[in-house]
Amino acid sequence: MNELSPEPRPFEQEAPAGLLHLPETERDRLAEALQLLLATGSINGLDPNRTALYHWCRQYADWLKEIAALSGLDVSVLHEERLVQAIPRSSALRLQLKQDATLVWLALWYAGDVRWRDEGLDQAFLSVAELNDLLHDQLLPDAQGPIPKAQLRDILRMAARYHLIRFEPAEPFEESGIEVLPSIRRIIPFRDLADWSETAQTFRRDAEASDEDISPIEEDEAL
Repeated sequence: MNELSPEPRPFEQEAPAGLLHLPETERDRLAEALQLLLATGSINGLDPNRTALYHWCRQYADWLKEIAALSGLDVSVLHEERLVQAIPRSSALRLQLKQDATLVWLALWYAGDVRWRDEGLDQAFLSVAELNDLLHDQLLPDAQGPIPKAQLRDILRMAARYHLIRFEPAEPFEESGIEVLPSIRRIIPFRDLADWSETAQTFRRDAEASDEDISPIEEDEAL
């Protein structure tokens, strides 16, 4: 009489071996890269402290993209800019920018677009004084005054932390240098200047309608 093989128990399955079969050192690198992308949105290979991690990300881009996708991020490795950049797929991962920060980022996008597209330059430089003029002339011509220095400094530092600009503080503050980086085009993806102008017009209408502060605006609504 042939012996019958035992029937499998209900709901009994082999445990999966693990999502990624990686050595511990590689898992640590992958975790470091993912945490940095979640915290700052990018990894800058020009930063001496991030050069090794950037090259690791280039070598193992498929691993990074796979694990980042599970966290709701699309990752691009931009070789010419020596940058790894993450773009959130869902609104839950997007920044919540207040009005002043939204205005400054809009102005930075405009400054970069003018220099790259209209003037044919490879790099986009401006000073804080020129940024203030741009904010007043292009976004809020009826505003009563510039954004306070301390607040503007914090907004620019945040943009630098996300590798949208390079920021060189100076005294007086108005002479501080700003370089707008091409990565801003992916964070604020306007199709063209007309698209930007339509968004800018909403701020002008709000300024004309009320002299009161406007409540905070979500990035995905403002940008």
